[in-house]
Amino acid sequence: MSNTMLTVTKLHKSYGAKPALKGISFTVKEGEFVALLGPNGAGKSTLMQVLTGLFSPDQGEVSIFGQSLRAKPSHALARMGVVFQQTALDLDLSVKANLLFHTDLHGLARPLALERITQGLANMDLQDQLHQPVRSLSGGTRRKIELVRALLHRPSALLMDEATVGLDPPSRQQLLLAVRQLCTQVGVGVLWTTHLTEEVKVADRVLRLEQGLLTFDGTPQAYLAALTPTAQTNP
Repeated sequence: MSNTMLTVTKLHKSYGAKPALKGISFTVKEGEFVALLGPNGAGKSTLMQVLTGLFSPDQGEVSIFGQSLRAKPSHALARMGVVFQQTALDLDLSVKANLLFHTDLHGLARPLALERITQGLANMDLQDQLHQPVRSLSGGTRRKIELVRALLHRPSALLMDEATVGLDPPSRQQLLLAVRQLCTQVGVGVLWTTHLTEEVKVADRVLRLEQGLLTFDGTPQAYLAALTPTAQTNP
């Protein structure tokens, strides 16, 4: 984990007079699973929107594998995969059509795209869902399809924005373990945002964001040990 995949430096973002991010700085390395924890309104979604280029920061810098997101957004984002909190699948299209649309956007040749789609679905044990309309799938299966899609262009960085919202506990655990394996087996660096304390247990590091400030950066063990019983229930 010697190579830094994501560097955030003194990042500020405000909505009018209301600050959402207040000069936060952190890094994520290749192969590292970093959980970003915080209550609703802490600034997690704003941070993810800045990291994916949807919003521009007021101050500060974001770089992905040394490429400035501000100066070279296409170069920086080319190595990133994203699963947003809100589903970004077209519910009226089939799984195959959704995935091919993504590979077309990334300029993958059709034979290579189909090969990667087949492999990605097999990795999630979803081969039988290829021709199913997305609308017919469960919430957990849709999330797995979004993860397959996010990995089709072989990113080295993966952002997961509250990806388990609305999932039942077994589906949540399956998704967590699948992403954890990407870190250990493929070396993908992951930033996983959540408001659920239990999800930080699989992480290498925990960041806690409160009112736009980072208030903790350390191991899951240290974070969990510092919590009171009340805080563990309501992080």
